[in-house]
Amino acid sequence: MSDRIIRASEIGQYLYCAKAWYLGAIQGVKPTNVRELEAGTWAHARHGRAVVVAGFAQRAAFGLLLIGVALAVFWFAGGS
Repeated sequence: MSDRIIRASEIGQYLYCAKAWYLGAIQGVKPTNVRELEAGTWAHARHGRAVVVAGFAQRAAFGLLLIGVALAVFWFAGGS
């Protein structure tokens, strides 16, 4: 029995194409589409950064909304 760790990405690759997984993981055949794989990695990294920025913007918008509501309550309650 092997102590080889099977990663989630390998399971996904196996489900997509068992032969491609076998050739890469077991036989050690290197992919011929390296440029496309690198472009995909770059696109995923760019998307990940966009998700982080969007999350920050959403939290900032919610904070500004709370400040606006608090100021409106203060203003209309006659708090001068």
